[in-house]
Amino acid sequence: MDSYEQIDQFQIMEEKIDKLIKVVMELRNENGSLTEMFDLQEVKIGELNSEIEKYKSDREEARQRISSLLEKLEGI
Repeated sequence: MDSYEQIDQFQIMEEKIDKLIKVVMELRNENGSLTEMFDLQEVKIGELNSEIEKYKSDREEARQRISSLLEKLEGI
């Protein structure tokens, strides 16, 4: 193998490494974006779960009030 072939091989290897570094950086950026989106969705899920619990509580309160009113009406 002469020195020109070695230089060519090193250039090819360098290009491949540069491409690999570029791909790794892109994947890291994408991972950061996806992590941020995931965190936002987790917050949103928490808010929606809180809303659901409030609606359940309100529904139970309404059910109890209706039951109480029905009992009063039965007493008339």
